[in-house]
Amino acid sequence: MIRRIIHINEEKCNGCGACADACHESAIGMVNGKAKLLRDDYCDGLGDCLPACPTGAITFEEREAAAYDEAAVMANKQKKETSAINTAQSVPQSNEAKKAHTAHGCPGQRIAQFNRQNTADSASDNETTSTPAAITSQLSQWPVQIKLAPVTAPYFNGAKLLIAADCTAYAYANFHQDFIKGKITLVGCPKLDAVDYSEKLTEIIVANDIKSVTIVRMEVPCCGGLEHAAVTALKNSGKFIPWQVVTISIDGKILE
Repeated sequence: MIRRIIHINEEKCNGCGACADACHESAIGMVNGKAKLLRDDYCDGLGDCLPACPTGAITFEEREAAAYDEAAVMANKQKKETSAINTAQSVPQSNEAKKAHTAHGCPGQRIAQFNRQNTADSASDNETTSTPAAITSQLSQWPVQIKLAPVTAPYFNGAKLLIAADCTAYAYANFHQDFIKGKITLVGCPKLDAVDYSEKLTEIIVANDIKSVTIVRMEVPCCGGLEHAAVTALKNSGKFIPWQVVTISIDGKILE
């Protein structure tokens, strides 16, 4: 039968395994370091794996494929659950080992969101004592590298987006408080990555409800690539989003 089913572009696949984690039907597996559609009849064609892929390697296609077999999927799930229970009962594992067993893909690309409200409250409490407040991170999500970031994630909805050059956080001492706090952070270096970020940034801006964009770059010429990519993405998105560019000097000052 002709039906909608996923297609995986192996050239774009970076082997992170995020799509395999997202596929509840176990239709996707990792083969020789690449994601692969293992069985057509396990794929329901709904595409839960699409937003999980950070490189856009997964798309839909219409082709001849076996019909989705829900019974086979459920039987496979039951088999895996039974196997996992038997293994857990026969081989004692530490908590760390259990986490490693259940985790798939590259940890650097695994989506995480942090609640910084508690740390902010703790810092305020410390300020009332004679002990200096500990400096706390204001980073609210992971990953932060533009190349590793997903195109869609819950933390992008309603986000104030910070697009920063890698070096800015090292040059500007109060970077977390003045720039990262209250924002979703994406960082990159166009010279080291040697890529045009504009396509990825455009996809992120188009696919999510971004409220504002702040671009923080260094004064050096190579940082112009990051600013250009971000501004191009804003224009290509077709959205009217307030944005600003902040330039940091190599000695750590904000330039007017």
